[in-house]
Amino acid sequence: MRKAEILIKSFFLALVLFILPDVNNNCQAQDELDVMPYWSHLNQGGDAFYQYFVDRAIGFLTERKQHLDNVHTSEQARQYQERIQEKLKKVIGPFPEKTPLNPKITGTIEKEDFIVEKLYYESRPNYYVTAALFIPRVRQDPAPAIVYCSGHSDLGFRSETYQHIILNYVAKGFIVLAFDPIGQGERLQYTNEDGSHPYRPTQEHSYPGTQSFMAGLSPANFLIWDGVRAIDYLESQPEVDSGRIGIAGRSGGGTQSAYIAAIDPRVKVAAPECYLTTFEMLLHSRGPQDAEQNMMHGIAEGLDHADYVIARAPRPTLMVTTTRDIFSIEGAREVYQEAKSIYAHFDASENLAKVEDDAGHASTLKNREASYAFFQKHLENPGSSEDLKVELFEVEDLWVTEHGNVYQDLGGMDMHGLVNDIIDNSEEVAISDAEVLRKKLIEKTGYSQGSDEHGVWFSGRIQEEKYDIEKYLLQGAGDYFFPLLYLKPKEANGSRVLLLDDDGKRKVYEKGQLVADLVNDGYEVVMPDLSGFGEMGAGLDKGDAVIQGVTLNLWYAGILTAKSLSAVRMEELDRLVSFMGGGSFDYVVGNGLLCSDVLQYLSVSNKADNVILYEPLISWKSMIEERSYDPSFAMHAPAGAVRTFDLPDLLQFLPADKLVLVNPIDGSGQRLSTSEIKHYYQTVSDKRKDKGLNPLQFFGDKDESTIIDWINK
Repeated sequence: MRKAEILIKSFFLALVLFILPDVNNNCQAQDELDVMPYWSHLNQGGDAFYQYFVDRAIGFLTERKQHLDNVHTSEQARQYQERIQEKLKKVIGPFPEKTPLNPKITGTIEKEDFIVEKLYYESRPNYYVTAALFIPRVRQDPAPAIVYCSGHSDLGFRSETYQHIILNYVAKGFIVLAFDPIGQGERLQYTNEDGSHPYRPTQEHSYPGTQSFMAGLSPANFLIWDGVRAIDYLESQPEVDSGRIGIAGRSGGGTQSAYIAAIDPRVKVAAPECYLTTFEMLLHSRGPQDAEQNMMHGIAEGLDHADYVIARAPRPTLMVTTTRDIFSIEGAREVYQEAKSIYAHFDASENLAKVEDDAGHASTLKNREASYAFFQKHLENPGSSEDLKVELFEVEDLWVTEHGNVYQDLGGMDMHGLVNDIIDNSEEVAISDAEVLRKKLIEKTGYSQGSDEHGVWFSGRIQEEKYDIEKYLLQGAGDYFFPLLYLKPKEANGSRVLLLDDDGKRKVYEKGQLVADLVNDGYEVVMPDLSGFGEMGAGLDKGDAVIQGVTLNLWYAGILTAKSLSAVRMEELDRLVSFMGGGSFDYVVGNGLLCSDVLQYLSVSNKADNVILYEPLISWKSMIEERSYDPSFAMHAPAGAVRTFDLPDLLQFLPADKLVLVNPIDGSGQRLSTSEIKHYYQTVSDKRKDKGLNPLQFFGDKDESTIIDWINK
């Protein structure tokens, strides 16, 4: 038996040794289709994509710092502050008119030292905000009040950390109104069939927040307005001294409190905690945060975190910080110094303070007591600032609704519904001609053609039987390079095909017959890996807005700096066209997500005689309309464009001898039926004919391999 086992093992070992060289050769052949590994000290992959936006941001932030450094008098400080306030209005976007709050108290909790009124109000019509008003029995009459903003906890203000702080304020004689931000506490918007919630609070903000950016409105607008209306509610309470209102919050609540304090002059005292830093430090460390922590073109407009503090000078502000926070302490110190210089010009240096403790992203004893003391001083409510041990509530005790969820118990609007209302109520902008569309596209994407001069590095040649594969590196939109394969048939027919596939060039080459059929028929085939694809990586593989594997934080970097991810890829295509001699491609074939980039690029460049798009998105609007949309589409859309033009508009004006769409998909990633395709695209095709352009051809239920048929027709 032992001898038999040895013979069997020997046989399999010999078999492995026999086939191993072929396996190694195949792997080597596949690896040879990659370009970047050769350039060991240049190979940044997807990091180059993110770094491009960091470099762009630093340029804007440097210019901002120069303006701030030129403030030397109180009049210049006032003018600088006015400019900030105007910029904040622009990047936050317009608020709605104030409508009736329609508050309703759903329950009252009687304690020996205080009363809790559980309530909800409508910050916008049919948009419910759950909250609790904590009223100390022993207090001034009227008493100072604090709006408390919760950080990213799915429990909202009911978490142990926030309850402890709230109840300590109450114990010191402050009335406190705590409310649930959208996507937290009783305002979780997304629910699975089993009643569970698929998203964390940061994702609850970013999933509909991305649709809000698509509609052209910073999602922070919604969270700020909830806080503004919270102040309105406090002012309606006879126990509250409306001249002594403060605001506080930690983490995401620090964000909200900083925003609200900057734009609402009724906030006399503010103490944002564990948030304020500089964008430079943030981008070099954590990167852009979830949706509401990014303003539409905020950095491009010359805004930094310090401006949220400067905007409210000389009103009292306490920066509550920790040295090991996720928000850089180095940046927080810089914020303090910048704001301090402005407060000094207002002769109010004593109104700006910073407390710093050695801890992580947390509320420490030292920082809590400093916060209590700051509010006691500036809201004129003296007493001990000692942090007290308090009895916390069970989460369910503080539920405002019966089951702890607004949408289950009250219904009403969520962010997705509000965003669609914005789209539905927007005036339709008619695009009159291709040149108008081109200008709008350049404006919304941030595309810039730039110089034809760029680096090109030949990186080797592979000879196959019927064609050669040349490998190149081309300089991209910044100080980085992207890879390119150029397939040259030995018997060329004089036509060139640009092939852009979201699987990346190597997988496209390996997975099917399309490339082989093209080169065997004599077509030169050009296959780049544009930023975010193939060897160029995903662009950013971490963040708090990673949803369904898509890192929306990278898209937010583009929004902050007023440049879409697509614009970068469009500029890469400019370099590619220049490398090819500047002429048009006979065919441009787009596959999947890159179809949107193809349409945008060709709409500004007109560098294709014929265009074939396989599984293109039907429209950006469909992505907004779908409650459960595919977030990967956002990575190819310019923020706010849908209110000006959409993908069908690009199709309507695109000059091409042949324009073919195969298996279009909607915003949820589902293919349209044949009847849906005809209904959706027939109007576009008719408009093309009215303009003297060749009609649009559209097909469903076709295999990818049939692309070669349309090219050869």
